[in-house]
Amino acid sequence: MGSGLPRCAVRDSIHAVGLALLLGAAWTARDHAGLAALRLPDADDGLRLQQVRDWLGGQGFADLTQYRLGPPPGLPMHWSRIADLAPAAMILLGTPILGSYAATIVAVTAVPILWFAVALMLVAGIARRLAVPPGAALLVAALAYPATTIFAPGRIDHHGLQLVLVLALLRAALAAGTMGAGAAAGAASAISLGIGLETAPILAVGGLGIAVRWVREGRAGQARMAGYAMALLIGLGVERALFATRGWDYPACDGFTATLWRAAMLGALAPAMMAGGGVVLEDPRGRLVVLLASGGTAVCAALLVSPACLSPYGAVDPVLARVWLAKVAEAQTITAASWAQGIAFGGVAFAGLAAAAWQAWRSRTTAWTILLAFQLVAVLILLVQLRGAYVAAMLGAPALAAMVSAARGRGPLLLGATWLGSAGIVYGMAGEAPAERAVPAATDCTAPAALARVAALPPGLVVAPIDFSADLLPVSRHRVLAGPYHRNTQGNRAMLDLFQSPPVQAEAVARRWGVDYVALCPDGLGELGAAGSDLNRLAGALRAGQVPGWLAPVSKPGEVPNVYRLVGRGSAH
Repeated sequence: MGSGLPRCAVRDSIHAVGLALLLGAAWTARDHAGLAALRLPDADDGLRLQQVRDWLGGQGFADLTQYRLGPPPGLPMHWSRIADLAPAAMILLGTPILGSYAATIVAVTAVPILWFAVALMLVAGIARRLAVPPGAALLVAALAYPATTIFAPGRIDHHGLQLVLVLALLRAALAAGTMGAGAAAGAASAISLGIGLETAPILAVGGLGIAVRWVREGRAGQARMAGYAMALLIGLGVERALFATRGWDYPACDGFTATLWRAAMLGALAPAMMAGGGVVLEDPRGRLVVLLASGGTAVCAALLVSPACLSPYGAVDPVLARVWLAKVAEAQTITAASWAQGIAFGGVAFAGLAAAAWQAWRSRTTAWTILLAFQLVAVLILLVQLRGAYVAAMLGAPALAAMVSAARGRGPLLLGATWLGSAGIVYGMAGEAPAERAVPAATDCTAPAALARVAALPPGLVVAPIDFSADLLPVSRHRVLAGPYHRNTQGNRAMLDLFQSPPVQAEAVARRWGVDYVALCPDGLGELGAAGSDLNRLAGALRAGQVPGWLAPVSKPGEVPNVYRLVGRGSAH
């Protein structure tokens, strides 16, 4: 094929795109009603869409404040514009042809499928570097639940993009020692840090893998290290210029803030020092000394300058951390999750880790050792927070595909058992099927009809449980006091105080914050436990039908959510 891409890479890309389109079409057909109503799978996806709409509607590129979320003047989000670029571009390109609403539906449907196709391409490339049949790796990756869920239509938040960047880093870390491979690794790491901190431990493993290869390969690894250091430093500098938000100096390390950027820049000095030292040092022992000295110095300097990065959510209000954050499913440890969740989220990740350990022990190669290190850190993250399962599941695909390949020719029973053990969807069905319960439409507060009823009310400030607030915001003109975002300390505490207080005191809380509506779902405020049913508190009183005089029912009997208007609030009339 001349100077173009190798024939095998083109073939792998065609297979990856075809598989992504096939599964994407099936997922779209399954979820078409929700997508048509822009009812996205997760609250973060809904708010991401709102953030994109605000930007396209004239809000400043550097202004990531959600002006209708939290107490006035709004909540400065910890997110990044990087993840907004793809959906925004599709909406802009599609609007002249399809109209704004249809273009938005196309964007929220197509963007996750696009990232899924790229992820599958990278998995095939990783498999080839490990001498694993790429076709088997593609199939295993396409079945890698729960990783596949973050590529479902509507999943436009940053998680799919972050997984793609981790795979790009791994692919580059395994590649030949060229400056281009190093630059790809550095760029992937810089972009990932520009989105957020959640994959930082895996990025560090990628950097360490490149450093170890630099030590062992001598001159052959110098170009890779130079490209990595250059792209990482330049990338972080460009992101500082382009993507620093108005909340740049927010005193936390929970997103792309000044605190995180300073730590990242100091960390990036380590590969720069290695690249410089490698010009005169080829002996592995000398290079190892440089690695340890530069790495240790950079880490210590980063932690000294940005100690908040050791605990990104350390500033969360202790009450909110206990009542809300500790009960967010994806933030739980695997030991705190139910056995069903543990199997569904962790099954294929642990199978992949075992397969990679076997391959690394059997082959004794650097490539398999690097993959094993990636998987080990991803599984450690999974043990601490279930959300680590997405990356861990996808990283296991090459090793599991190697096991499937090894089982061929050894009988259909062994081959079938290996495929079953490699298919993440099997763990998903085994773990989640007993736990899933359909929510009747009549009692589902987030059903389009239920949200539409609340959205039809005159705009005002709504106080409602955290999760319902996030669903309401993108489909209405209302402001909401609470929301599932850790920076919204005042608004979330005010919501809890209102619902946990006796009705008389709750009125004072509501009027102090200028609340227009109170909304409560039948299953809302589960985080309060028994306190949510206490008749001496507002939440329990409303559930029992004891409506205080300062609230006037707005919703009809049998409708959900139950909505009440504060008597005397003019903005809601």
